Amino acid sequence: MQTAADAGDAATLLAAVPAGRRVALVDPRFVGHVHALRLGLTDPRFAAATVPGALTAQPEARGALLRALRRTTAAVGAGAPVVAPETDPAPEDRTVPGRIAVALEAEGTDVKRPELGSLTATVPTDAGARAVAESARDAVDDEAVRLRSAVKAHDGFFTTFAISPYSRYIARWCARRGLTPNQVTTASLITALVAAGAAATGTRGGYIAAGILLLVSFVLDCTDGQLARYSLQYSTMGAWLDATFDRAKEYAYYAGLAIGAVRGGDDVWVLALGAMVLQACRHVVDFSFNEANHDAVANTSPTAALSDKLDSVGWTVWARRMIVLPIGERWAMIAVLTALTTPRIVFYALLIGCALAACYTTAGRLLRSLTRRASRTDRAAQALADLADSGPLAQGVAAVAPGLLGAFTAPAVALLGTLVMIGGALFLPYGSLLTVAAAAVYVVLSGLAVARPLKGALDWLVPPFFRAAEYVTILVLAARSDVPHAVPAAFGLVSAVAYHHYDTVYRIRGGTGAPPRWLVRTIGGHEGRTALVAVLAAVLTHASGFTTALTALAVAVALVVLVESIRFWVSSSAPAVHDEGELA
Repeated sequence: MQTAADAGDAATLLAAVPAGRRVALVDPRFVGHVHALRLGLTDPRFAAATVPGALTAQPEARGALLRALRRTTAAVGAGAPVVAPETDPAPEDRTVPGRIAVALEAEGTDVKRPELGSLTATVPTDAGARAVAESARDAVDDEAVRLRSAVKAHDGFFTTFAISPYSRYIARWCARRGLTPNQVTTASLITALVAAGAAATGTRGGYIAAGILLLVSFVLDCTDGQLARYSLQYSTMGAWLDATFDRAKEYAYYAGLAIGAVRGGDDVWVLALGAMVLQACRHVVDFSFNEANHDAVANTSPTAALSDKLDSVGWTVWARRMIVLPIGERWAMIAVLTALTTPRIVFYALLIGCALAACYTTAGRLLRSLTRRASRTDRAAQALADLADSGPLAQGVAAVAPGLLGAFTAPAVALLGTLVMIGGALFLPYGSLLTVAAAAVYVVLSGLAVARPLKGALDWLVPPFFRAAEYVTILVLAARSDVPHAVPAAFGLVSAVAYHHYDTVYRIRGGTGAPPRWLVRTIGGHEGRTALVAVLAAVLTHASGFTTALTALAVAVALVVLVESIRFWVSSSAPAVHDEGELA
């Protein structure tokens, strides 16, 4: 830390700092909470950030900071006082850091201004104002605000009332011992995998241990995000781990339950795969709807207005959050049922609960989409096209037949293709070439569905239809094959493909776009993989080769997807995306 005599001296000192370091400007008269400075000066997700009286810049914004500081120095004089005239529009802009922040924004550099809530951050100009600021600072417990801010603003009932009241203190304990969120995330994954292993024993003691360990894993899962918010330790690796490990933990636990059930004489692999398919399809409905409306304008949906009105009634908020069966409620249900009942009952409860939740959320989104007047943007259309995961076959059809859709809408065509594919897999004789013909029809209809930009009111349904077609087709053909271990192999294949789809979602959320096209082409796109599985089922009828082929396909997809995904998430271009905590 160095003290500058004036603005000109500050520019000289900043220029001397090595280029790869973050720098900060703080007015020497600053009065406020330490956590206010943490929020403004230490969050690694933003190139530049400011609170009243303080400004920080990451290496990529250093050049813009120096230019703005030198322009300010030239305008007011190197030795000019740091307080600007009272005619300035905002008090926080009367200090040198405040002036520089405004100059940075004028140049085009985004400057993050974190919400401080009850935290104090100000630069008093006289003794009276300083006394008031110090009184306001002393009246608020900085540490209590920091702990409260570590908890997500909007969470499920179980998480809010059964986990967060004590997990935030675990997060503080971890922070004081130098543990990182990534270490806690990894501990949560390991605990969940041990829980899956306990469930795989197929014994009552194993099931009880599995239920307890699953809850411990969830506590750690909440703790890692709270630790990140408490200590502002955000990272690209943390974003990747947080985005993928929740799904890996849950689906690994499904597999553990299925293995344990088989050891007890009850084969529930079809139910396990069905639960994973339903959960993954629920998620893509959420992702697709949110991306379609990410930057929509003119939202006049009366359904949205009704939802906002219901949010003003306290009990309805919690009821609606519980109805959708979020991860906290879902994992609590799984843990308790695992300990007290059987894997079959666990999966029945999961399928029924998730199906009801899916119907509730999808119906609400359909009503919002049909009643709102909003313009879909090019960004939204591109996000939906990326989520569709169309491979070379569908893209080829779209390229040669962009005008054949006619009066039909994209979701109608996608739904028709999905019904043809799933219907063929379900009702045509297993191993028949007619199933391959159904797959060919699905490829054509998939291409027609994405032949035009997905800007319609219901076009966000296209990616969920494609996910359902691919996942359910794999499930049905494996279940109907009567080939030993075909369903577990299909479970592995759907897991690998689902990872690719989740990876796509989180890249889009981070603003870096979908995975490269070569990756989608290499793994065939949704229509290519679906058609390939249909061909394998026809060619390898009632042969162990079908299991081998599914396993080989799963391994190939997993290797390609994981290698490229790891390369991306550890690169400097990956986004550090985390949910924000509640305002103080």
